[in-house]
Amino acid sequence: MHIVTAKEMYEMDQYAIKHGGIDGKILMESAGRAVSSKVEALIERSSRILILIGSGNNGGDGFVIARTLMNQGFSVTTCQLVADCKIKGDASYHKQVFENYGGAVQLVENAEELLPFLDRADIVVDAILGIGFSGQLRGSFVDIIQLVNESQPYVISVDIPSGVPADEGNDLQVGIKANYTVIIEAPKMSAFIEKFAPFYGKWEVVKIGLPKAAFKLGCTRMIWTDSERSETLPKRETYSHKGNHGKGLIIGGCLEMPGSVAMTAKAALRSGAGLITIGTVPEAIPSISSYCREATYRSLTSESGFIVGDPMINFQSYGGIAIGMGMGRNALTATFTRKVVTEAAIPVLIDADGLYHVKKDLDILLRRDHPTILTPHPGEMAMLVDKSIQDVLLRPFSLAKQFASKYRVYLVLKGKHTIVTDPFGNQWVNPTGNAGLAKGGSGDVLSGILLTMLMQSESVQKALSNGCFLHGKSADELISSKHAKQDLLATDVIDGLAAVFRTIS
Repeated sequence: MHIVTAKEMYEMDQYAIKHGGIDGKILMESAGRAVSSKVEALIERSSRILILIGSGNNGGDGFVIARTLMNQGFSVTTCQLVADCKIKGDASYHKQVFENYGGAVQLVENAEELLPFLDRADIVVDAILGIGFSGQLRGSFVDIIQLVNESQPYVISVDIPSGVPADEGNDLQVGIKANYTVIIEAPKMSAFIEKFAPFYGKWEVVKIGLPKAAFKLGCTRMIWTDSERSETLPKRETYSHKGNHGKGLIIGGCLEMPGSVAMTAKAALRSGAGLITIGTVPEAIPSISSYCREATYRSLTSESGFIVGDPMINFQSYGGIAIGMGMGRNALTATFTRKVVTEAAIPVLIDADGLYHVKKDLDILLRRDHPTILTPHPGEMAMLVDKSIQDVLLRPFSLAKQFASKYRVYLVLKGKHTIVTDPFGNQWVNPTGNAGLAKGGSGDVLSGILLTMLMQSESVQKALSNGCFLHGKSADELISSKHAKQDLLATDVIDGLAAVFRTIS
């Protein structure tokens, strides 16, 4: 499923009109009817419905919804929040059809006039502002949106909550806080932006018949669905052996932080790696080995409890490396990390402290001929691109794309909606996971799963997307069965992988 900007959605509509021969009025009819069917499924037959209509295509959809629900016998009140001269084109046509069917339009100019209509409504359908809105709200819209948010009715937004920008990088003045949003054809970018996503409430997408070719106009963002996971996740062959499933090296840990690399290794093994070696300081091996008996160990040179080197590692004997978890930020450790990244002619995943180590010389990423994967959370991403965390949260798609393209790396930007970006700027959003993962150690677990997927797949992107999916799926299954978001631990997520693999196999 594609994720689009406002401009991309407009271009797809125009493609359908110009090349598909579909009249804009028909597209609006299809959109309104599709939304109406979802509204019907969400409400009671006795519900009193208030349709709030603004200008543009969103308002036109509102007139179709009002007519369709009225025809189905629902109690519908329609309030137009803009002057008649603002209702133009296809929207004007559908207003006329609505009136021809016996519908009445109430012209409402301000929040005070709207209040009695809101007081009588059980359901509010928000068709005020669509994806074409940008900039500052004008006139009485601020007061009206605030009044709707303060009222009691259940709010269903059409395509996007009014006032919420469709794209990233914008700020929010005020927006409808929808209980449910029925998105038309493709989710908009803001549905995955931390600041804007809560305004959508629950959401789902309805299709209105745009041609498949319309989605090939340059949209490079997708949701990695369970269908893609099912088609691409490596299968366990009956006569396979441990050598078929990847021999991985995990470098990390220090005297004071042995747990991180231990969880990474356990997660790699639990997600199907054949062989895992942990390279760490000798002081940490006893505690790590008591937790992860299935791994083998390589004692690295240490100083004051930190890894400072080991010139004897044959990197090419492994299928992949994960480095950085719990290493600390010692200067000598950083030098060793950069040495590994420079010399290892195999896939290398860099996480946690390793990201700080390579920040001092990002050009080493350009000198690599094998896949390089960086897995920052927003704070680490802000460090890598010299931006504030707020900038990263407002522009995750563009900043991830710019970085991945510039340094020719795969970037896994972690968050509620983790974004996987390839070196060409294509992006996939992971739909699984919940707030239970907002705990120390969750990223370490993800790194282990990703390492295993990398060693078992010919496609780096598919490996990363599947790894993120499994990680989040484990957390979701645990929350739905025996854990709460508050008590879920990273180690629980490792153990939960067993149930996930049983379910999806």
